[in-house]
Amino acid sequence: MTTLPPTTRSRLQKIPLASIVWEGDRRSLGSMASHLDGVKNTDDQCIIWVDGSEGAVRAMDVVAEDMGMEAVVRTLLRAIESPHHPTQPCRPQKIVVRDREIQFFLRGVLQDLGINVEYAPQLPLIDRLFEGFAVMEEDQPSPLPAVYEEAIDRVASKIWSQAPWELLADSDILQVELKDCEIERVYICVMGMMSAEYGVLIYRSLDSLKQFRQAALGDHHSAAELEKAFLAQDCWFLNYEEIEDPENSVVDESSMEAFFGSLHPFEGMRHFLDEAETSIVYATLESLQRFCDRHRAILAQEPIEAVTKSYRIALPATTEQKRTITTKVSTLPELSAELLDMGHSDFPGFSPEANMPIQEDLIPDGALVSLASIPRELIKQLQHQSKTYCQSAKVTTKTAELPTIFIQTTRSKANRLITRIQDAGGLKAVCFNPGHDPFNGEVYDLGMLQTEDDELYIFAEYSHDVVQQAKALEKWHQRCKKTKGYCGLVIAMGATGANRGNPQAKDMLALFEVKSINGEDLGMGVLKLMPDFDF
Repeated sequence: MTTLPPTTRSRLQKIPLASIVWEGDRRSLGSMASHLDGVKNTDDQCIIWVDGSEGAVRAMDVVAEDMGMEAVVRTLLRAIESPHHPTQPCRPQKIVVRDREIQFFLRGVLQDLGINVEYAPQLPLIDRLFEGFAVMEEDQPSPLPAVYEEAIDRVASKIWSQAPWELLADSDILQVELKDCEIERVYICVMGMMSAEYGVLIYRSLDSLKQFRQAALGDHHSAAELEKAFLAQDCWFLNYEEIEDPENSVVDESSMEAFFGSLHPFEGMRHFLDEAETSIVYATLESLQRFCDRHRAILAQEPIEAVTKSYRIALPATTEQKRTITTKVSTLPELSAELLDMGHSDFPGFSPEANMPIQEDLIPDGALVSLASIPRELIKQLQHQSKTYCQSAKVTTKTAELPTIFIQTTRSKANRLITRIQDAGGLKAVCFNPGHDPFNGEVYDLGMLQTEDDELYIFAEYSHDVVQQAKALEKWHQRCKKTKGYCGLVIAMGATGANRGNPQAKDMLALFEVKSINGEDLGMGVLKLMPDFDF
């Protein structure tokens, strides 16, 4: 179809016809894709219409490369009827394109609208616009100075292999003194022991470290307030991000990518470092790696005793003249105790009647949690599937299905979750107990996993005010009644793939068979829910 419907044509004819010329084109995004929200495919194309009299973009769309000519028309009609603010609706007297096929197609579509469609080999306005995009791309600073890239990636790889988060909690702060540097002292906070994110924060001031911890553990618990506190930090950071590879089930250096950057109240988050910054970050990370390697036994103790060690760190040579930085790394037992007290005083957790600690750090961020059931045939298949870990219970009922909690995340996070449960002796029970949020008055049922070491971990909250959640929980209890309390926990991968929300047998990495119990069985009453933020 190459003509507009009569009703659409009549509507467009009522829009004023202006004596102006527009340029229109369809071009490949290329490297521009990385700068556009929600656009990742560099093969996508940009359709753009520009007003030549005002130099203003009236409409722009990003479409797939194989999208037909109709997409060009859709963007043009939007430029006519509902252009970007502040331009007003109008019909141009003439439009110019540089593609003969588009020209002939539009001539057929725009009949009776008084719009001339002409061809030109060049479009000055759009050409300049895309040239500006190219300059912006060229002006983007490199994340790290070239001379440091290999060395700092190497030390980041060493730190990943060393896994200091197995030794240091976020309250176990290390001080690093730097001789003859712009900053004399920094403070290291290692992330990973109590969260699903791994990395190193290098604070430029102790006050910033304390302020963020206070904000994260205090009463300011809304997402906006936490984001404000996060952006107010004064630190450099090293973060590790997983590279998804379905063919590789082992999480090693090759499956993780290191990212560096800076946070500052005036700058926000910045994903590049200059040479002076990089020299400090490199010397600090190299010192951390050596310190943890040398004092692993001491750092494994609780509490960590006072230890100090000095190092000479050779920086990558920019010229024939080599430069070294002398550093001194120290544990800070008194500061660690202060930070722990800060958490205890400002973060009471759940009401103490049950005298039982309840944690929220087991389920990975971004995991999909659902209440469902699985047929007996699938259970048998999983029990014979070599890559699936199974903890079996003596289920005495003959029901066709087993009520099951599904936790779907990425492969590496799923494996870490399974390992944590195994290290705790296995899964002991699934528990549901009423909870109350004093900040908004809502009442929840808290879903918890109890491990064999009697630790409790929240996996989900089911609000009584949300009909869908209340019905899901009611159905869960009905299913468990039929199985005499027996249920399962399935941990699956594939949260970022085609099976997101619908894991298949090949995605299921663990099945734990246990009983579902009530909080009363553990001596719990109604629990008061308090904010809990990973630091």
